Amino acid sequence: MEFSVLMSVYKNDKKEFLKLAIDSVINQTVKPNEIVIVEDGPIDEDMENLIKDYEKKYKFFKVIRQKENTGLGNALRIGLEECTYELVARMDSDDICVPDRFEKQLKEFEQDEKLSIVGGFIEEFIDDTTNVVGVRDVPLENEDIKQYIKSRCPLNHMTVMFKKEEVLKVGNYVEWHYNEDYYLWLRMYLANCKFRNLSDTLVKVRVGQEMYKRRGGLSYFKSEASLQKFMLKNKIITFPKFIYNVLLRLILQVLMPNKLRAFIFKKFARKQN
Repeated sequence: MEFSVLMSVYKNDKKEFLKLAIDSVINQTVKPNEIVIVEDGPIDEDMENLIKDYEKKYKFFKVIRQKENTGLGNALRIGLEECTYELVARMDSDDICVPDRFEKQLKEFEQDEKLSIVGGFIEEFIDDTTNVVGVRDVPLENEDIKQYIKSRCPLNHMTVMFKKEEVLKVGNYVEWHYNEDYYLWLRMYLANCKFRNLSDTLVKVRVGQEMYKRRGGLSYFKSEASLQKFMLKNKIITFPKFIYNVLLRLILQVLMPNKLRAFIFKKFARKQN
């Protein structure tokens, strides 16, 4: 089965991390037919030269260069429209795929033609992939995922492979501060798409203490609260569930200090090795 890989890079990304990410995509047991990279605004010269080197070496590289930074949701929307193949795998610019990631996901689509999207677990590491600090597991089957979506994001964005047509029919990626993925899954839920997650780690994700800061603050809370309003309006959740979800996020993301948030996050939102 032919497929594209969709990535986005921007000025704050690091060349050495991007190289590891791209190499992990190329050195798969089943190699992609196309890698689409969106440069979301100007990037530094070293990173630009790295991408140009890959363009020269591999004919299946397609690079879209945007003059201005417009945000991840807009970059992915533009990139997805440029993807040639019906199956599209997402990948982030500083993470690392396990070698058989795509092979496992393609097998799921081969076995179930009704599937719209397949994700999996992630291992979070600091500095080195052997220094695993947590595992984000997610529900596996369609009905469990659709129940979980009412409380938390049910798919690890950097692990997913989906049918392009299914994403386009619900409006493609849309810019939504920090939550363009969750917003997309909700629209796919409303369109009765079929979800699945594998009980395998598909991507190793680079994290640090800054991650917990990014998951807090008023702007992050407002983004998540708006998603809860969307779910309530579209009858995905009840009003009591809406109140519970918003209050929980207010406590965790606005009222709680970063250190305590980090502790709660590690203790209850991640499995420890």
